[in-house]
Amino acid sequence: MLNKYRLGIDAGGTFTDFILADRDGEVRIFKALSTPQDPTLAIRNGLKLIEEETGITPTEIVSNADLCINGTTVGLNALITHTGAKTGLIATSGHEDSIEIRLGHKEDGYRYDPEYPPATMLVPRYLRRPVRERVISTGAVHTPMNEDDVRDACRFFLKEGVQSVAISFVWSVLHPQHELRAAEIVREMMPDVRLTVGSQLYPQVREYTRTSTAIVNAYLAPILQRYVEAVDGYFRSLGARNPVRYFQSNGGLAVGSVVTDQSVYAINSGPASAPQAALYIGAPWDLKNIITVDMGGTSFDITLTRDGRANVSKNIDFLRYRIGIPMIQVETLGAGGGSIGWIDSMGLMQMGPQSAGSEPGPACYDQGGERPTTTDANLVLGYLNPDGLVGGRLPLNVAKARGAVQAHLADPLNMSVEKAAYGMFTIVNNNMVNAIRRVSVERGYDPRDFVLNCAGGATAAHITALAREMGIRKILISKLASGLCAYGQIISDVKYNYMAPAPVRLEGAEAAAKLDTLFNGLEARGRQDLAEDGFTEDRIAIRRSLDMRYVGQVHECTVDVDPFTVDEAALEKLKAAFHARHEELYTYSEPQSAVEVVNVESAIWGRVDKPRRVSIAAGRGAHTALDGTREMIFRADGTAQDTPVYNGAKLGAGDRIAGPAVIEEVTTTIVIEPGWVADLHDSGVYVLTMTEE
Repeated sequence: MLNKYRLGIDAGGTFTDFILADRDGEVRIFKALSTPQDPTLAIRNGLKLIEEETGITPTEIVSNADLCINGTTVGLNALITHTGAKTGLIATSGHEDSIEIRLGHKEDGYRYDPEYPPATMLVPRYLRRPVRERVISTGAVHTPMNEDDVRDACRFFLKEGVQSVAISFVWSVLHPQHELRAAEIVREMMPDVRLTVGSQLYPQVREYTRTSTAIVNAYLAPILQRYVEAVDGYFRSLGARNPVRYFQSNGGLAVGSVVTDQSVYAINSGPASAPQAALYIGAPWDLKNIITVDMGGTSFDITLTRDGRANVSKNIDFLRYRIGIPMIQVETLGAGGGSIGWIDSMGLMQMGPQSAGSEPGPACYDQGGERPTTTDANLVLGYLNPDGLVGGRLPLNVAKARGAVQAHLADPLNMSVEKAAYGMFTIVNNNMVNAIRRVSVERGYDPRDFVLNCAGGATAAHITALAREMGIRKILISKLASGLCAYGQIISDVKYNYMAPAPVRLEGAEAAAKLDTLFNGLEARGRQDLAEDGFTEDRIAIRRSLDMRYVGQVHECTVDVDPFTVDEAALEKLKAAFHARHEELYTYSEPQSAVEVVNVESAIWGRVDKPRRVSIAAGRGAHTALDGTREMIFRADGTAQDTPVYNGAKLGAGDRIAGPAVIEEVTTTIVIEPGWVADLHDSGVYVLTMTEE
């Protein structure tokens, strides 16, 4: 049962979103400017804003909340800006450079580009210390570990001021004793450092991936520790009765101690909640295939759910670093409201990926920004209210917007300000469409089979243009769209992932017994961890996956299955699931070939009570919400037309608005292009449908 309140906080590059739900079903959204220099300051500012608007003090909210949930970009920002902790690596002698060798190739897309620079190493060469030890692929010890090498490494790290240490040995997942003994020595000699043990963090076959994942975790751990301690301390000072939950990249919640120890799970936590929110919003129509697009001030994030499940990726290159742990698949593009327009060396207009962010922000924010941005273009086109955003708390300067577009784009390209602004709008839309294709078309999905779901404060101004280009005929826009990821957090569950190596061929009773024992052991750990967190057995759900391949293949693919007893007969079910998945990914399968498992994983959820679904009263007709008209541009020639503007707060269930029109919600502006109709559902969701080709 929901306590009096539930609070979700999602920190973005420009805004930090706050969703406050109460037991009566009221859900309210608030926005505060992000404070990258001190992320906790944005939380304080947001709670102060809530108090100003509602009269509810931060102490009253927090002390009466069953859950306070935080999605943070602290880890992501540290990885982007290379401002993590000074990190040392203890590795098997001869393997110190595996993170630099990178399996012998660059990332996909740059493999044959000799000009593409190498990635910045999170652990420089001099801080990678070798240890003489060797375990072979059977798990047998070939060379015992030389403990003096570990002690030498610790002494060197102490002298160099290392703050965090990662340990990763070859084949440690089959024989972890060497890593565990090395960890004991590090804790003894360096009691104040953060320590990451590769075989515990990511117990999966593949040395490079395991080592890289351990390093990223170690690099971020002190940063996340300081952040979690600051946030937890602040909420305790407000009388929190329950621990703060943090949103993870795997799509679930965890307590701060877990996020600190497994910091790599917090890298992309913000947009990872979007699929859960999309499914919840689409539930009244039983929608399972949804593409969610989230355009904020800095970036554009895309996630996809198919048949009710979000795409999950493992073993990917994220910001040029290989990360093995499961993450909700998020395609990110430098295309936000703050994306800057510029002219390239060929004299062509471009948009982004550079962003004005929140400081100084777009030119129209009148905070010192001089470059034209997407927000400036939307203001020139008439889509945004010149009186300001966020209910007028963020005033907009039309003259500054027009001046920036004219000086940097229109005059150099010898065109009108209006045409230049529409060109900016079109280019940023094309960039976003290409990114949507990467998560759909390039992965074998037809976007026309999906509904487009709107998230983020800036998305709704572009959503009908994106859908038209993709051939998508239905759009969902919640009244909470600008804070959809924060909303996704308050309806999400606790989730942990448990992994184990399982190098076994799918043949015979012995193989079946080994897999069954592994899965049961992982799930017993999960049940115990969730029981300690207060979850009863009826609140626990499990989903299994296996990394499988044909014998002789180099790479494997992940196959998801529901839990069942793995006996010899069940091996045929696993083989059939693998053949089907292989064909789905690569258009062919080899049923006659032998199949082997490399790794296994169990994802375990602790189900959390959900807030009541939003419900709004019936409307009195869209005409009652008409606030007037504004000149807007919907054509490349820059011709403006008088367009109705509706106040979203005055619209009710059943109200219908035909485009062209604009609906102004407090934290987002919905642009309905010609040929689209919007119907407001009683769940507070606008359903937009295309009425003409």
